[in-house]
Amino acid sequence: MCGIAGFASPALNEAAPEVMTSMLSLIHHRGPDEAGYYLDDGVAMGTVRLAIVDLATGSQPMPDPARRFWICFNGELYNHIELRDELKRLGRPFRTNSDTEVVLQAWIQWGPGCLARFNGAFAFAIRDAEAGELFLARDRYGKRPLFYVDRPGEFLFASELKAFRAIPGFRYELDARELASTFAVWTPLPESSVFQGVRQLPMGSYLAVRGDRREVRTYEPLAVDSVPFDGSEADAIDYVRESLRRSVELRLRSDVEVGVYLSGGLDSSIVSRLATQLSPHEVRTFSVSFEDKEFDESSHQKLVAEHLGTKHSALKIAGADIAGNFPAAVHHAEAPAFRTAFVPMFLLSEHVRDAGIKTILSGEGADEAFLGYSLFRETMLRESWGELSDEQRLERVGGLNPELAHFGAAHRKHLVGLFEQFATERLPGLFSHELRFQNGRFASRLLKDRSDPFADILALVRDTPGYAALSATQKAQWLEYKTLLAGYLLSTQGERMGLAHSVENRCPFLDPDVVRAARAVNLRFDDGFDEKLMLKKAFRAELPERSVTRPKQPYRAPGSATFKEQRPEYLELLLSEGELAKIDPIDPVFARKLVNKIMGTPSAQVSTKEDQAFVFLLSTAVLHHQFVLGETATPEAVLNLRTTADHRRDSARVGGIR
Repeated sequence: MCGIAGFASPALNEAAPEVMTSMLSLIHHRGPDEAGYYLDDGVAMGTVRLAIVDLATGSQPMPDPARRFWICFNGELYNHIELRDELKRLGRPFRTNSDTEVVLQAWIQWGPGCLARFNGAFAFAIRDAEAGELFLARDRYGKRPLFYVDRPGEFLFASELKAFRAIPGFRYELDARELASTFAVWTPLPESSVFQGVRQLPMGSYLAVRGDRREVRTYEPLAVDSVPFDGSEADAIDYVRESLRRSVELRLRSDVEVGVYLSGGLDSSIVSRLATQLSPHEVRTFSVSFEDKEFDESSHQKLVAEHLGTKHSALKIAGADIAGNFPAAVHHAEAPAFRTAFVPMFLLSEHVRDAGIKTILSGEGADEAFLGYSLFRETMLRESWGELSDEQRLERVGGLNPELAHFGAAHRKHLVGLFEQFATERLPGLFSHELRFQNGRFASRLLKDRSDPFADILALVRDTPGYAALSATQKAQWLEYKTLLAGYLLSTQGERMGLAHSVENRCPFLDPDVVRAARAVNLRFDDGFDEKLMLKKAFRAELPERSVTRPKQPYRAPGSATFKEQRPEYLELLLSEGELAKIDPIDPVFARKLVNKIMGTPSAQVSTKEDQAFVFLLSTAVLHHQFVLGETATPEAVLNLRTTADHRRDSARVGGIR
């Protein structure tokens, strides 16, 4: 895990060392162990390194022996040992034991074709000095970020967009259209950010830069359709179990200790179980617990930890912790958020780092692969709505959210009425998410822009080859992978909170073989209304019965009530009409109305859509304050520069590595 940054800009050639050093210092938290940069005529790139694999000789940027190719690599390649052996048989030379060198040699050997062979979480840049090309690539599920700015005479890239602050004359401006889309679907879309001119390289894609030419291609489209499987249910259980065992085994490859996030749910319990079986060391597990019992799952975490014999540590979170750390977490997320659950993860990663752990396993991706969300069951139910009697509808609705059983018959009748309204598709291709998007439609009213906030995602699904042929459930999966998983769970709540404190997150459920196993068994041996049934069957015998049979409990944290109770100083960004007016895309009239409603209404009477809109508004105001107005100082870190290579020909400098 690391951070990378760089540029192709003749105008910055003379100042390249200073600009490059400043860019790296702004993302120093991603890799505090060492840093380095490579400079060529008009091109620069660098890395801040979090040393996980090959601590001694894995320094970056790393050249090939001829020094024609240079790589800056962010992430991990879990199958680097197997690929190294294959490349050696093909005659490729190796000087280190790092996965970074495997990526470089694989690219030299196979070109962009190497990407489909990679099992990992990565974003990287390779400079071909002879061809004058800069090549960027990102992993298939978007686990590692890669932002870029492409404007006349200048191309910039970085793991975090805060690095662009080092570019002379660069200014951040909120993009009204992208904000509207983000509020509507809860996350920026795969190619977008909420700042004007800043884009992301989509998951599973690469970008080649040569002079004024740009080539963006998808090397592996997201696949969610079913794949053939002719085995029995027992075979399917073995298939799921073995693919996960192998995935965890690969992700335990590390030269430093690997811990596990244990939420107390099924997914992280399975990962913890496999880690205890496969790790050569005692496994340490980490959790957040909450003072507010409504959100607390510590009893389930303790049960699993004791059952598995892990060394467990829980960090208790209070409302004051969320309010006190919200601005810092938003600064690292670099995107508006619709809930506060990422703040406890920000604090947990700090706790993990203080415990001496750099690398952690988590259960992210399980719900998307194995149909774990109630959204999938809702989609199936709404799809069959017209075929069911009133009694069947009421019965099925009651089984969708067993964790909400205390809401009783009135709640079920309300849901029946709601589903009745959404039994037919309104937004072409978005049937599964139309209910969710109603909350986003409300949040988009915070903006002056009155254009269709769903226009971009409608265009995305319309223009994606093969999407129209997917089933409603598969479309729901595709949308989850492309929006909430990549845009929030893996980024805002995952990677960005971990790397804020230099902790790498690895996701066994996002191994391509695990996802393929899920595609093979999903809905083959059940009707989809007992979520993750095959996972439960595969690991039931090895986990506490209560952990397997308990209703799924979404990870949540206190929302707007926290800010109302704590009244942090930065809440003035919303309470002051003058401060609200500074945020150009925001409609101050509707925003004021919402803020007054939240501040003057008992929390129990605040609806979910109002709560989400408030958190969106507050996080946007904080982002505006930090990035657009630049009123939050970011101290530049002192880099441990280990590798510098200066190949600029228009100067008297001597190139080389030190």
